Amino acid sequence: MEHKDTITIDDLARIVQNGFLKIDEQFNVLGADVAELKTDVSELKTDVAELKRTVDTIEANLNKKVDKIEYNTLEYRVERLEKASAV
Repeated sequence: MEHKDTITIDDLARIVQNGFLKIDEQFNVLGADVAELKTDVSELKTDVAELKRTVDTIEANLNKKVDKIEYNTLEYRVERLEKASAV
């Protein structure tokens, strides 16, 4: 004859409670991970905004530089024309 272990209601309650505790621990870990991801995304948003401002500044400076080069080129051409017409 086989001897089977019997499970009492208290044993079953402990098993279920332990299962719920493990699930609760997993949710706590997941919650911490989600909070960390939110922080990381927030930092990335800040970094991207700063990069956009930097790119805008670089573009503005580049446009000024191009305008300066065009100005110098035109100024040089005008000087040459003035010298040629004075002769």
